[in-house]
Order: sequence, then structure tokens, then C-alpha cells
Amino acid sequence: MEPVHKPNKRMPVSAMLDPKIVLPAIGAAFAKLDPRAMIKNPVMFVVEIVAALTTVIFLRDLLTGGENLGFTFQIILWLWFTVLFANLAEAVAEGRGKAQAETLRKTRTESQAKLLSGAGRDYKLVSGTSLKVGDLVLVEAGDTIPSDGEVIEGVASVNEAAITGESAPVIRESGGDRSAVTGGTQVLSDWIRVRITAAQGSTFIDRMIKLVEGAERQKTPNEIALNILLAGLTIIFVFATVTIPSYAAYAGGSISVIVLVALFVTLIPTTIGALLSAIGIAGMDRLVRFNVLAMSGRAVEAAGDVDTLLLDKTGTITLGNRQATAFRPVRGVTEQELADAAQLASLADETPEGRSIVVLAKEKYGIRGRDMAELGATFVPFTAQTRMSGVDAGGSSVRKGAVDAILNYVGGGASTAIASGNAARAMQPVALSEAGREISAIADEVSKSGGTPLAVAKDGKLLGIVQLKDIVKGGIRERFAELRRMGIRTIMITGDNPMTAAAIAAEAGVDDFLAQATPEDKLKLIRDEQAKGKLVAMCG
Repeated sequence: MEPVHKPNKRMPVSAMLDPKIVLPAIGAAFAKLDPRAMIKNPVMFVVEIVAALTTVIFLRDLLTGGENLGFTFQIILWLWFTVLFANLAEAVAEGRGKAQAETLRKTRTESQAKLLSGAGRDYKLVSGTSLKVGDLVLVEAGDTIPSDGEVIEGVASVNEAAITGESAPVIRESGGDRSAVTGGTQVLSDWIRVRITAAQGSTFIDRMIKLVEGAERQKTPNEIALNILLAGLTIIFVFATVTIPSYAAYAGGSISVIVLVALFVTLIPTTIGALLSAIGIAGMDRLVRFNVLAMSGRAVEAAGDVDTLLLDKTGTITLGNRQATAFRPVRGVTEQELADAAQLASLADETPEGRSIVVLAKEKYGIRGRDMAELGATFVPFTAQTRMSGVDAGGSSVRKGAVDAILNYVGGGASTAIASGNAARAMQPVALSEAGREISAIADEVSKSGGTPLAVAKDGKLLGIVQLKDIVKGGIRERFAELRRMGIRTIMITGDNPMTAAAIAAEAGVDDFLAQATPEDKLKLIRDEQAKGKLVAMCG
């Protein structure tokens, strides 16, 4: 899952300095002094034992008036500091995962739902956690879908970036395979009536919380081997330290227990033992910041053995926000006219595509933005039903959108003109048909080049195509080349047609691609690769 980037925001406070993580970690560090917990780390368990031993000796000497109390006190402080620091490092690392789970839990508990009581659109606001299977809720533009469900009425554009990482919104409508919606996603336009299908405790967010909290620390084979080595070295140094008093006595001297303890702790690899588990947990929790949930250290370690990497196209290989790259007019229309109309229709369009059209028209043709208020223009927003947007200004109407939607829009206008008996406009359907064929040909050409066509019409006349391109991320080709040198084969998976997929794959530099992919196709590809003895990873 890729987060939405917002400009002019301060960078998040480091986990080591965030009081919300550090303060609970201090208490957890003392709780981890329980020998039943410490014994999982043999090195630090031994340090805790000798720290307790020196504390007892210090208290005895304090009561009996022993010597070198200051030196003994310093040794005790350093020993307990070593143990507590190890526990604190591990607790802080664990705190990131707990914070992630708490954020998800807060999203679930703070959601509000518009619970419908009948067939109309009358509703009452209730907590999202109170919804039951079968409840009907209304979700309008700007609302967050309160729980997992199924669309039973309406069609809407939904932002699922929080779940899938895809920045481009998707259409969700009743019937078919696009009716399922997920709690925590946001409706951008129109409205939908949703029937709740998941009981509380089994929604997508609930499962994510369980996954984050269930990502318990599991030692990897390499870490187990290192722990065995550290334990072995500790035993060796125990014997070495125990024999020193005998040599000292033979030489006519003596060494106190406190000095022996200090020497022993200096010899054993306390730093490695103290930070080993913390490093592993921190690595897993750092992945969470990039929307990657590592369920165990074993999974992280296994990533180094990957042979085949499958990648979703949108948002992974490409930026996900399509950008306007060219204006393709039909015969009889200049690029300047097409650019002017496309920019006018995009002045109030805040989508990345709309902003890019305004920028391209300004940079390529010097067409500057106009004030919608001065023009007396009315912006027509994009809806999932019409699949187009535009503007009405000064008696003119400009529309841009999906090619088939614009063709239907223009064709519908012509049919109305014929029905009204207007002889002058009765000839327009023939012209529209010719322009429509040309628009379709340009759209096919754009698709073959890996772009997305956006048709533009003004006052019932087709002007041409704005070519949108899903921009491949900078440096992605070099990264794939590096993966190739590492022996990892990359495969791009996309729902695009084969022509568009081939163009994007060639530009990105992947080894292979799978076009018009369904979930079943993805699963088959994974199984085919595994049947060849490959370790397969999926990114997207």
C-alpha cells in the first residue's frame, strides 16, 4: 500500500524521539526484566544475573561498611544500564508496530455511518463499529466507507489508495465483479447504497490489525546460529573468568568479585546480544512505514532468495497519475483549438490529469489560465455515470472524457437535433460518424503507444484526443537492470490491453509482462513459476 504524499508537511518525528512510543517503551523495558522473558536472550540473561549478584554484594558491603563502595556502585549502574538499554531498544522497535495497529484501530472506531432505515435516503448517523451484517448504509461523495460491504444501488468513484496503494480512483457499482467495497476507502463522487457483509471483528481493517499485532518476533535461521555462537562464547568467557582468581591467588594477589564481573561483561559480546533482536524488529517495523507488512524475520531473510518478482503496473512501476503529453486533433481542427477547449474544460478539474492538461496547453501553446468567475462558466464535474467532465460558458459547452462516453454524448445531441426537424443540423450525424471513426482511429493509435486517449468535444463537435501517459517512475529501468544482474527476473502485471502493456513494459525495462490479467491469471503465473523451482515475490 503507497501513501498519498502531501506537500509542505513536516517530516514525521523519529521513532526514537516520539514520546508516544518512547514513554510506553520505558515501562516495557522494566517489564522485560522478568527472567522468563530475559532467558530468550542468553547473553543479556547472564548480564542480568551478574547485575543482580553485584547489587546484592553492594548492599552487603553498604551494611557492613565495606570498601570501594563508589567503584562498586558505578559497576552496578553500568550493568543495569546495559540490560535496560537492550530492553528499551527492543521495546521501541516493537512500539512502531503497535502504533501502526493503533492507527488502524482508531480509523475503525472513529468512522461514522449513515444507517438507512428504509428504501429512501433518510438516514441516521451511527458509529461504524455498531454496524451488523445486512445493514444498509448510504455513502456520499467525501464520505469514508464505514465497513466492508456490497454496492446494491448507485455507482461511484472510490479512492482505494489506503488499501491498494493505487492513486487512481476506481469505479464501484451494483452488480458484476465491481460491487465489493472495503471499509476505510473514500467515495470521491456520486453516492452508493451499501449492504454490510462483514461482521465486526472480521472486516479488512480488523484483519490488518491482527496481522500487524500478530507479526511476532520470530528468529531467522541465521539469527539462531548467531545466538548459539554468542551463547557458546559466553560459556567460554565464564570459564575463563572463573579461573582468574586461582591464578591471582597463586601469584599472591586477590581480585574482587566486582572486578571479575566487570571483566566478564567486557569480554562477552553484550552489544551484539543487546541489539540483535532490536535490529530484527526495527527492520520489520521499518517496512511498515513503506506499507510492507513483514510477518517474521524469516520472511525478510527469504526475500534475499527471490528468483522471480511480479509487479503491479499502476502505482508500482508507474506513478499512477496520468499526464497529458500531446493534443491529437481531427481533420479540420487545429491543435491550438483542441488545446484551448481542453484547457477550458480542465480549469476547475483538480485531478492530476486535469492539471497536466492546463500545464501542457500553457507550455506548448502559451494558452494561459482564465478566471472561471469572469467567464461566467459552470464546471461540470466528473461522475461515474457520465465518465466525463467539462464546462458550460457563454452559451458553449465543452466536454472531455472517455472516448465512448464522448461519442455517446455527441451522438445523443445529434439524434435530438434530427428529432426536432432542424434541417441545417440534420446533416450533422454523417459528419459526426466520420469524426467518430477518426477519433476511434486516433484512440487506437494512442493505446498502441502505451497511452490513454481522452476525447474532447465542443458544442456537439468532436475536436480530437488528448493523449495521456502513465508516467514510468524515474530510475525504475535502472533498478530493474540491477535486479537482473542479481539474477531476479521481473514480470509486470496489468489489466491494460496487450498493446499498451507491451509499450509500458518496454519503457520500464521489465523482462516480461502479463496483460489483461485477472486474479486467476496472477495465481496461475505464480504457480507456473513455482513449478519451475522459483521463489516468487509479489510487489503491488
